[in-house]
Amino acid sequence: MRHTLTPLAVLASLALMACSQDAPAPADDDAAESMPESRSAEYPAPVEPAAEEAASEQAAGEDEAATASIDIEEWEVPWEGRPRDPYTLDGQTVWFVGQQNSYIARLDVASGEMERIDLREGAGPHNLIVAPDGDVWYAGNRDAHIGRYDVETGEFEIIDTPADTARDPHTLVWDANGNIWFSSQQANSVGFLDVSERTVQILPVPTEGARPYGIKIAPDGTVWVALFGTYKLASIDPQTMTLTEHDLPREDSRPRRIGITSDGRIWYGDYNGGYLGVYDPQSASATEWEMPSGENARPYALAVDGRDRIWFVETGVDPNWFVGFDPASESFFSVTAVPSGGGVVRHMQYLPQTGEIWFGSDMGTIGRAQVE
Repeated sequence: MRHTLTPLAVLASLALMACSQDAPAPADDDAAESMPESRSAEYPAPVEPAAEEAASEQAAGEDEAATASIDIEEWEVPWEGRPRDPYTLDGQTVWFVGQQNSYIARLDVASGEMERIDLREGAGPHNLIVAPDGDVWYAGNRDAHIGRYDVETGEFEIIDTPADTARDPHTLVWDANGNIWFSSQQANSVGFLDVSERTVQILPVPTEGARPYGIKIAPDGTVWVALFGTYKLASIDPQTMTLTEHDLPREDSRPRRIGITSDGRIWYGDYNGGYLGVYDPQSASATEWEMPSGENARPYALAVDGRDRIWFVETGVDPNWFVGFDPASESFFSVTAVPSGGGVVRHMQYLPQTGEIWFGSDMGTIGRAQVE
């Protein structure tokens, strides 16, 4: 079954007063996660025509396609297991993992049909990515391995990660050479898989309990990682394999997922404080904006679209809010309820050729947001 919503749009910066609530980052994203109690979301009132016109005039360079209205559509997954981290090459076939029941699956968007492929018991896949040849690579988060599923033969290949230094592969990402970088949250490390050689190299994070989490590759090839257990980001020079930590302004911030715009700036959601932030590697400085729901936002999934706009999901409110931010005007221009409620939306993929963002939700759905 599909859920479809034509969203509420907001064209100006939003400042919603929210009750203060201190909540540290949950101890383990991969266990039955203890999320903060969701709060009912009262949507911002629609902008009055005069205010809307004024806001439009202030948004220099914006055209009609940049209005805040987006559509979100969701497909119900027929199996339990926390469907998450969808990945697609074409917007027609979408792969995702069932973290709690150890499977990968694919959705045929046209028909709505889904196919489940079970992994070995206890794999606990946290994330997957798809290679240009169609093969699916997944993170065996609870079984210390990265797996490859051959879509032609239906066979699996298992590449073990060191149990002492990378016992929980977390999030995988491709680099420009077709190799895989990955975070390992509880093992406190970042890994590199040479796909051709099938060799794994592990880089420990100096700060104890840093919890490497979201990971992305910058246009210059630098690897950036959110250190969820700290107020830091990490960067890795792929030529020297040197890992450097970078402090963010507030010691109570907890960056979880990140995105990188074409100018090389690193965008992050502060899960603890409810801020959207950007770190500029050139100036080693950061700027932050309070999110619409403030401290209750609990931002999780985050993606950057083809126009360098930032999209993230506030998971501390019920329903979850799918929020858009325009760096050019420094404004939150869109707030849309996730039709199923979302529960928790953990990770998103932007597909440039279609202007879509794909996501999974703890309500048991795979979703698509049309942002361009």
